[in-house]
Amino acid sequence: MKSLSSSFSVMFAFFIICLDGICDGDAENGTALMVETEQEALYSAIQGFVGDRWNGSDLYPDPCGWTPIQGVSCDIFDGFWYVTDINIGPLHDNSLICDEKVEFRPQIFELNHLKSLFFFNCFTSLRHPITIPTDHWERLSGSLQSLDFRSNPGLNGQIPTNFGLLKNLQSLVIIENGLTGQIPSSIGNLANLKRLVLSGNRFTGQIPCSLGNLTELLILDLSRNTLSGYLPSSYGALVSLIKLDLSSNSMAGSIPREIANLKNLTLLDLRNNSFSGGLKIPVESMDSLEELVLSNNPIGGDLGGIEWHCVSKLVVLDLSNMGLTGEIPESMADYGMKRLRYLGLSNNHLTGNLSRKLETKLPCVRAIYVNGNNLTGKLEFSERFYERLGTRFGAWNNPNLCYPARLSQTSRLPVGVKPCQA
Repeated sequence: MKSLSSSFSVMFAFFIICLDGICDGDAENGTALMVETEQEALYSAIQGFVGDRWNGSDLYPDPCGWTPIQGVSCDIFDGFWYVTDINIGPLHDNSLICDEKVEFRPQIFELNHLKSLFFFNCFTSLRHPITIPTDHWERLSGSLQSLDFRSNPGLNGQIPTNFGLLKNLQSLVIIENGLTGQIPSSIGNLANLKRLVLSGNRFTGQIPCSLGNLTELLILDLSRNTLSGYLPSSYGALVSLIKLDLSSNSMAGSIPREIANLKNLTLLDLRNNSFSGGLKIPVESMDSLEELVLSNNPIGGDLGGIEWHCVSKLVVLDLSNMGLTGEIPESMADYGMKRLRYLGLSNNHLTGNLSRKLETKLPCVRAIYVNGNNLTGKLEFSERFYERLGTRFGAWNNPNLCYPARLSQTSRLPVGVKPCQA
């Protein structure tokens, strides 16, 4: 009996020691503990965003174990739990919702295993705006891989220049916030960056030439800002790039020939800018291109200078409102753009006839817009063509264009086009 009591005392003492955090724990058996300073830093950082009424230690005494916090993920390092992901904002039920008055507490920079930091619809108060901290980001340089600010109208100020110290960052996404100022050239130091999306803010000035150093970049989206200046020729070094979107800015100048080096590019979207200099994109090596959107730029030139057979994978081609002249070459249909679904050539100064090859050689096309030009002659498309496209065939505002009178009894007619006179 005395031996049994002694054994029980030893086991109980071992259990108490483990609760005090001396045991390293076993990840597979779910007995890993959390370092106290890590846990306190997590509670304080979250409280800064969701308000002082949130009491993490009471609500979530084991935040990486049996009482997990929605939006917080952890991993085990050297036998202890550490925070790796924080997502703040109304993404799911029971998500962490930000208070009207929020603050970035310095404790967030003490979470030195943090890989991902995500804020969605968190900083929304225009009465109590907030800025991104300018200091201490270097403390996360060894771990942070993804940094994301989305839909935060109350997030003002500029992008901190020391974001450029986040050497392991692979994704930087800042979408639809209230940020202003120039894009810091230090972003060009992020050699491991694969995604850079800064769309829908109020950034101004020229885009940095240093972004051409990001040779691992797959997605570059700077759309819907007020950026100006030229498209740097250094961007021709972004040889891994799949998507380039600079649409809806105030950029000008010619499209540099170096853009042809982007052999993996599937999307090139430069619409709604002030680019000029003629349609001279050397697409010979851009055979991966699926979407080419240059509409609403005073580029000028004609369609005959493009080697259309080199972009046979095109699905979307929008060259509307560009001041284009000349005829629509049959080579656009002849040379195998068999995947094309959208063709936009509206509001230019195009002349000549509209070839029936746009029907017979483009089997996947579902929308063609050639309205607002100076096209002439008789439309020779079949009734089936008009039935298939319906109102997605736009040819109005071409005063000398007509359709055969025999089509007058059909249910589908080209909108805004008159019948040919006998």
